Amino acid sequence: MVYILLADGFEEVEAVTPADALRRARVDTALVGVTGMTVTSSHGLRVAADAALEDIDPAACEALIVPGGLRGVQNIKASRPAMAAVKAAFEAGKFTCAICAGPTVLAELGLLEGKRAVCYPGMEKELTGALVRLGAAVAEDGTLITSRSAGTAWDFALAIVAALRGKAAAEKVASDVHYDHYKG
Repeated sequence: MVYILLADGFEEVEAVTPADALRRARVDTALVGVTGMTVTSSHGLRVAADAALEDIDPAACEALIVPGGLRGVQNIKASRPAMAAVKAAFEAGKFTCAICAGPTVLAELGLLEGKRAVCYPGMEKELTGALVRLGAAVAEDGTLITSRSAGTAWDFALAIVAALRGKAAAEKVASDVHYDHYKG
């Protein structure tokens, strides 16, 4: 199971694209409501969560994803249970993934110390301890996968699919949606 944390103010494409790609790769994926079971995105899209934060076991998942959206990230940081879930997934050796402003959650928890990471341009100073990869679409370091922005959502999603199900599965999803930029 992969959990995607949704808090009011999340960036739509950064949550929905990984959910779509993972489900196409036949990976069980749940949208997890941090601020309720109906979560409103940064552009007013209302999304129904599949599960409530208190009902998940982050140590038992395959991966946990933190989408960006500045207000969504602020709401995740303000939620002790959400921050504890991210930390628990990481400490259990699960893939811990974040995009755009989301990697600042990982940094705040001290998870990026000495690790390669990328984030929304201009937020690099908030990635305390990270080895920031300026200009990269995706940075992978062990079980950490980070990505730059909404424009790199497919690269991010396919990196997660490849990490969980292999490069061939990621290539198939990329081919199925006619995403011609996948570099694997």
